[in-house]
Amino acid sequence: MAAPPTAAIEAFGARLPAAERYAAMLCGAGVERGLIGPREAERIWQRHVLNSVALAKWVPTGARVVDIGSGAGLPGIPLALARPDLELTLCEPMQRRVAFLEDVVADLRLPVSVLRARAEQLPRRSFDVAVARAVAPLERLVTLARPALVPTGCLLALKGRSVMSEVEAAGATLRSAGATVEVETPRVAGETTYVVRITWPHGATRRGSR
Repeated sequence: MAAPPTAAIEAFGARLPAAERYAAMLCGAGVERGLIGPREAERIWQRHVLNSVALAKWVPTGARVVDIGSGAGLPGIPLALARPDLELTLCEPMQRRVAFLEDVVADLRLPVSVLRARAEQLPRRSFDVAVARAVAPLERLVTLARPALVPTGCLLALKGRSVMSEVEAAGATLRSAGATVEVETPRVAGETTYVVRITWPHGATRRGSR
């Protein structure tokens, strides 16, 4: 596994050792349990950990956040490490992934909840922000996330190069709900990740600080 880049030091500060431990767990148990590919270790920071932290600036201070389809804890775990002010829940339906998440949370002593559930089973109007990475096309993701969000909530999705096609495909669904869509391309350690931010009427949120 590569050493943490400068961007990781800036993102995690005093929590960098915990972030390094998490990256090591991804490259170890994460690979062994089939949660990430064996070739991902060389780019674990840029492609996975730091790209997840790209969401941090969009999350309000002290927000209740749910990571839908958390998988190996991305983006939820890096977000929890970079923003200890957040109340974070990792939602994942598959038991083997849940077991890994529980191991990570216990090992890092994070005040993070792990919930074995499908997105449709989340309690209604319980979260300020929903985050997701590689879960579903945007149109489907909006349908999954919206019931769990408070009226002033927002959805933050990490997307790849097909992002504009997904936004276009979700257009009718978004317009019918009066949603506002913003797409940002943050540059993180050589990787380009599109952040899609969706809010609903009266759902504008202030940007938080790390």
